[in-house]
Amino acid sequence: MAQLSDDCFAHGGMLLRLDAALAELSTRLIPIAAVESQPLTLCHGRILAEPVVAKVAVPPRDNSAVDGYAVYYDDLSRDGETRLPVIGRSAAGHPFPMPQPRGTAVRVLTGALMPLGAGSNHPDTVMMQEDCRLDGDAVVIQPGIKRGANRRLAGEDLAAGETLLPAGRILSAQDLALAAASGHAVLTVRRPLRVALVSTGDELHEAGGPLPDGGIYDANRPMLAALLAAAGCKVSDLGIQPDRRDQLTAFFAAAARDYDAVVTSGGVSTGEEDHVKAAIEAQGRLDFWRLAIKPGRPVALGMIGHVPFFGLPGNPVAAMLTFCFFARPLLQRLNGATPMPLRSFPVTAGFSYRKKADRREWVRVSLEDDGRGGWRAGKYPIDGAGVITSLTRTDGLIELPEDLLRLEPGDTARFYPYEALGL
Repeated sequence: MAQLSDDCFAHGGMLLRLDAALAELSTRLIPIAAVESQPLTLCHGRILAEPVVAKVAVPPRDNSAVDGYAVYYDDLSRDGETRLPVIGRSAAGHPFPMPQPRGTAVRVLTGALMPLGAGSNHPDTVMMQEDCRLDGDAVVIQPGIKRGANRRLAGEDLAAGETLLPAGRILSAQDLALAAASGHAVLTVRRPLRVALVSTGDELHEAGGPLPDGGIYDANRPMLAALLAAAGCKVSDLGIQPDRRDQLTAFFAAAARDYDAVVTSGGVSTGEEDHVKAAIEAQGRLDFWRLAIKPGRPVALGMIGHVPFFGLPGNPVAAMLTFCFFARPLLQRLNGATPMPLRSFPVTAGFSYRKKADRREWVRVSLEDDGRGGWRAGKYPIDGAGVITSLTRTDGLIELPEDLLRLEPGDTARFYPYEALGL
């Protein structure tokens, strides 16, 4: 397993645009997840460690796309009907066993191999059964069909030796179908990054238990566990740690021995009861990345020995956004994946909004049909970083870029549905 340099998260402290921060960090990070071979049935959502190259062509030989009759195009009349004797049958898995002579037809079913021909010429056209008629032992074919009609060519989908899937790809169900069709039963993939997830704070309590005065239930861990799992990580929920420097120091030391990365929320500011910084620095390094985003605040990145640490904000909305747009691309790189742009589409704003220059902001919105084949976005009335209902009662986020100062009704904005964020 590869190791990161101790200063890979080093930061000078200046305010950075999100894209610049990600670009800078991407040059420092290398995959740290180990490599293993797994059968296709266990590879969904896994990250390819090596490219997948086709072992065979798909399809391996010419075959019929329909039920009909295989013929030589040059045997067909251009002006009138053509009558050809039917000399046999080819079905999927049961090819016609001999070369097909000129001036004949072979009954073929969908997916069946095209019969071979004599010499260099081969049957090259399939007449659909609906467009011809049987007359005793012969088939009568109407004029007008094109050469090569209804025939799938060998290698039409992919050629043997073709690179099908690149290393770093997160494998989908259709990727597994492609790998299987090309002859692969086993793929070389990255072992899921083992992530320790913990919340810190004396005010936090487990949902379902008693809630003392001044306490709150921990909402971040269930959300972040789901997001980490959707990002291809193997998550271990290690619960809540109190604001005790010695206890946190021992906890992080143990986590660094057993996991590939540690993710926390809350407790990374510089208040009197925020001891995460000191606990990390007792055995490693912690840097605060001041990102020009809202919601959000400085994100803590560091190393506990050789294990990367991600300290996210305590407010749930800020924790979710900083994870989706900042921490997840970095974790994916550590996991060996090539981060892909999040899916989004344009919508029409149905509200006014002002923002600061040089800061990217996300606004929680609901969509409604604008009556013109598009979507109109309405802003949720309460936009605090701790308002969880603003995530459950809306459809997604409008992204307002750094150079935009004002959004007016009717303006176009980029919309990210929550599904695209892995929520």
